[in-house]
Amino acid sequence: MDAFASALGAVSDPFTLLAIVTGAIIGIVFGSVPGLTYSMALALVLPITFKFDTSAAVGMLLGTYIGGMTGGSVSAILLGIPGTPSAAATVLDGYKMTRNGRAGLALGGAVLASGFGGVFSLLVMIVSVDLVARLAIQFGPVEIFALVLFGLSTICGLAGKSLVRGMIAGVIGLLLMTIGLDDMDGVARMTFGWTPLLQGVDLLVAMVGLFAVPQIMKTLIDYKLDRAFRLNASGVRSELPTFRQLRNSFWLMFRCSALGTAVGSIPGTGGPIAAFLAYDHAKRFSKEPQRFGKGKLDGVMAPESANNAVTGGAMIPLLSLGIPGDPATAVMLGGFLIHGLVPGPMLFTTNKPEVYLIYLAIFVAYVTVVVFQYFGIRGFVKLLKVPPHLMAVGILIMCGVGTFAIRNSFLDVYMMVGVGLIGYLLMRARIPITPIILGLVLGPTLEREFRTAVIMSEGSFGVFFSSTTAVIFYALTIGVIGFHFYGQMRDAKKTRDAANSKKAQQQGAN
Repeated sequence: MDAFASALGAVSDPFTLLAIVTGAIIGIVFGSVPGLTYSMALALVLPITFKFDTSAAVGMLLGTYIGGMTGGSVSAILLGIPGTPSAAATVLDGYKMTRNGRAGLALGGAVLASGFGGVFSLLVMIVSVDLVARLAIQFGPVEIFALVLFGLSTICGLAGKSLVRGMIAGVIGLLLMTIGLDDMDGVARMTFGWTPLLQGVDLLVAMVGLFAVPQIMKTLIDYKLDRAFRLNASGVRSELPTFRQLRNSFWLMFRCSALGTAVGSIPGTGGPIAAFLAYDHAKRFSKEPQRFGKGKLDGVMAPESANNAVTGGAMIPLLSLGIPGDPATAVMLGGFLIHGLVPGPMLFTTNKPEVYLIYLAIFVAYVTVVVFQYFGIRGFVKLLKVPPHLMAVGILIMCGVGTFAIRNSFLDVYMMVGVGLIGYLLMRARIPITPIILGLVLGPTLEREFRTAVIMSEGSFGVFFSSTTAVIFYALTIGVIGFHFYGQMRDAKKTRDAANSKKAQQQGAN
């Protein structure tokens, strides 16, 4: 109790509260601007914390991390461009809700689901940090490979009406992922002898290009042809889901939060994997799966609760084992070490007040994010009052600056435009874009863990079937693919039967 009282006093300090709030706002801003990331925000904030005391420094880092994870949904919903990779799944229904005049509800549902997922993962972290960490550390290359392979099976759920088109999109994503210098062998792949391509295709560059450039091109073409679509933002207000909507979605948010916490606790995974798994789960078990992708609130709340639950899950191996699961937690690990906190089993015995401080700072950060985003909805939606063609030009400039800032490379800007042009052509060919992003997100982890497992087993492929956990994931992958394939075959049969019945009725009438 003395340790908790000490932590509570530290968090209650006005300067510490200001640091948490400032960090959360910085994270939201960086998370909501396409091309900027909360990892970048953490890297910029870290030097500022050098002269802070431990409580203020830790609070600012955690606030930035949580604000950045949540902020990605703002641009995903309002502009159809995910601010972070974790918000890519939110675009599918969030932007459709904006187009249908329900931007306020989409933003309100997203922030509520984000807060729910974050607090859920915090509670799990508090009560089971040791247990979950022990389970997570048992995931070796084989188990992570099987998990990511299962994640790739969600392409079936994102493929729309054509499973083949979805698979084509996924393969394109995997091909883009291979461009550049091989991380393990240092061999150039698919660079065609052009040295600048050795840096590869950055995920954020590809994501901004695929989501932003086709939308910008469509907006400018529609303006030129005098068929621009204007959104009416005058009636948009801060709106939370009704009690009935919350009651219907509560168990979905609970399941997706548990999924996000579990995925986040496994090093090498992250928010994008959790978000797409949650979206596919919500769609597969929904009573109205046909409404997903057309502006269904569950399609926003499921991925947002999952990707924010990753924050608490990722802190479990970070605090108990000193293992960062992604670039953002790696930056925070550096910040903890600078301020004298050494993550590991001894942290919970030698630095109990600081551990409680972390718990309380995460809670305060989520409260700040929820309050700021809820009351900022009316400010956010003012973007919708800007004429679409002018907004498109502004977004293009912003995306160009953001992509350049990722690696200070003009090649990334050119690559964003090139990938965007390909995305526009694919969109015209009715090939979905989201599976490409999924291939880019999961491809590097899939390849790295596969090759690591083969090297560790000295070339034996039998190692992939030596783990019960891995075999379970393989079975789930086959089940998901079979389920979607059967569904599409059934729908195709119904369409043929309906067409034959209509044709027979016409012949009978004649």
